Amino acid sequence: MTTPPRLKLDGITKRYPAVVANSGVSLVVQPGETHAVLGENGAGKSTLMKIIYGSVKPDEGTVAFNGQPVQIRNPQEARALGISMVFQHFSLFDTLTVAENVWLGLDKSLSLAEVTKRITAKAQEYGLDIDPARPVHTLGVGEMQRVEIIRALLSNPQLLILDEPTSVLTPQAVEKLFVVLKRLASEGCSVLYISHKLHEIRELCTACTVLRGGKVTGVCNPQEESNASLSRLMIGAEPPALEHRTVKTGATVLEVNALDVRRASPFGIDLHDISLQVRAGEVVGIAGVSGNGQRELLYALSGEDTRAAPEMVTMGGKPVGRLGPSQRRALGLHFVPEERLGRGAVPTLSLAQNLMLTRTEAIGASGWINLKKLDEQARGIIERYQVKAGGPGAAAKSLSGGNLQKFIVGREIEAKPSLLIVSQPTWGVDVGAAAQIRGAILALRDAGCAVLVVSEELDELFEICDRLHVIAKGHLSPSVERADATVAQIGEWMSGLWHSDVQGRLAAMAEKGKEAADAQA
Repeated sequence: MTTPPRLKLDGITKRYPAVVANSGVSLVVQPGETHAVLGENGAGKSTLMKIIYGSVKPDEGTVAFNGQPVQIRNPQEARALGISMVFQHFSLFDTLTVAENVWLGLDKSLSLAEVTKRITAKAQEYGLDIDPARPVHTLGVGEMQRVEIIRALLSNPQLLILDEPTSVLTPQAVEKLFVVLKRLASEGCSVLYISHKLHEIRELCTACTVLRGGKVTGVCNPQEESNASLSRLMIGAEPPALEHRTVKTGATVLEVNALDVRRASPFGIDLHDISLQVRAGEVVGIAGVSGNGQRELLYALSGEDTRAAPEMVTMGGKPVGRLGPSQRRALGLHFVPEERLGRGAVPTLSLAQNLMLTRTEAIGASGWINLKKLDEQARGIIERYQVKAGGPGAAAKSLSGGNLQKFIVGREIEAKPSLLIVSQPTWGVDVGAAAQIRGAILALRDAGCAVLVVSEELDELFEICDRLHVIAKGHLSPSVERADATVAQIGEWMSGLWHSDVQGRLAAMAEKGKEAADAQA
């Protein structure tokens, strides 16, 4: 007798007022198979995964699990069947600890102490370093991702759904995760894998279903495809190549001078003697493993943390260390945070209303809002950045992660800032949209804006940056020109090992200088 498929979907349809998210979708996943679901932002991938996990009820279609028809009415029933999911947008309670968050989704016969021990053991087993006692609000995005993955693994799933699991992980962490997933597959666990990183899908997955506009447009073995052919299947074309022109830099727009800031929480990171400059017409990148001080540095630069001495952060020569976000915005600083929902946008507000978080063009001198102008402004961003949404009145939470990211980035870029600070600019964004966002950042740079990008995507930093720094344990490395940097070198620096490297380079330069002097003599 043949083994039935682990999961079989037939004719799944889900309609929303403004869009049909899934239309007649069929999908088969075999036991021990790592199956990719590929599609551009808004193609219906996340909705389909939520249907499988019981978070969303389909309007039409059937679901079978291990050969048996099932109606999964909620995530508890999904977990009881053996289905676990790691969401792209985390489902964690900020005020609870890591262990308490994990405990919520497990068998209540276990004590919190037992769950804590299991978290520690699972983290060590899979190389996912995390402290079970830390409150979630003190974690970086990459650390929150680890919590979600550990929580899913603790339920020993038969089907593990991963929605953009590597979007905020370092290359080293991705390698460790792949070891975990390959081992799970070899043990018979099926994996449904959503990612926009085509090279990951080709390495990890043995089957792939492609969605476009909510419909299945193809099924293939990604290991027999190229990045270009997968791009064509997904978006109908290859993403345009970025044009990175050399431009002459202008005056220093942002200068950080020996910035020292104590952690705001027991689980934060102290910033030590951080100095950097960003000039007009250049993109400066900051690489680093999540949780090494990126959040603290971004808060100090955006004005959310005003504890720094005034002269430690200057814009155009003006001390701003004690100025808040709105005061810095008035000086030309615009900021894209890593957390899209809750910090970059208010989930329940419309896209047009979310514009007013950082833009005031539609607000008159007397405080009245010009609703027509606000609507036109939002519609313009939606059209220019190809945001898939139900119009300016669509709630932020109704958009896919990638489409919301495009809207937020567009909102800040179109403000024509003199300084743009962006954290994780293309997290969870498809290849076409990622190229579009990166192109917009480079166009802004070419127009004379100073840009600071904080990202855990090394490929992204090498693609768009002129100079690179690395942050590790609250310390910032010297800058290195992109043309002189290598992935291996930046990877070493991410462990805080730049001091000996810099000293060695200086010694080599001094030796070359001595040899040149001797030759002239």
